[in-house]
Amino acid sequence: MKNMKKIALAAAILGASAAVSTANAADTFVGMTWGETSNNIQKSAALNRNLDNPKFDSVINNSGTWGIRAGQQMEQGRYYVTYENVSDTDSGLKLRQQNLLGSYDAFLPINDSGTKLFGGGTAGLVKLEQDSKGYSRDSDVGYAIGAQAGILQEIGRNASVEGGYRYLRTNASTEMSPHGGGKVGSLDLHSSSQVYLGANYKF
Repeated sequence: MKNMKKIALAAAILGASAAVSTANAADTFVGMTWGETSNNIQKSAALNRNLDNPKFDSVINNSGTWGIRAGQQMEQGRYYVTYENVSDTDSGLKLRQQNLLGSYDAFLPINDSGTKLFGGGTAGLVKLEQDSKGYSRDSDVGYAIGAQAGILQEIGRNASVEGGYRYLRTNASTEMSPHGGGKVGSLDLHSSSQVYLGANYKF
């Protein structure tokens, strides 16, 4: 039932974005992003005790993150859906984070050359996977909610580039269990932040 609720939320994000955007005069756009993600990991007392306070915050710390997105852009703002992927290792610890997010940005034009500030909100799902050396793989899908802001520059009629920052609060959690052994603790993805650059094409 828990997984069904999460699947339903993802469908609602996609459906709501499409429904609202089609009600306005808009251009469809697709885009790609590249940035750096850092995570705030909260560990259980058992995990700190059994593994001598492992440094999970260092695993995904300024790690390269790629994303793809698609949506609708209007004069006053845009709606879009984004998929992102980041994974990294540190001292034998390995984490992977995947995001499926629905977002809205409002635009604030600052000149006549197509330069705009943007800001808005995001909600969706985040999947956290733990696949550290010597431990069984474990993953969980949780909720994510946050906000983003940045600057966008139109390039001609169809293209644009942008730079932005986004902060997410999440509740995805995974467990640590040595191969052939029992659970030694758990870790929660409390929050995630990203600085990114993006390129978009309207058609």
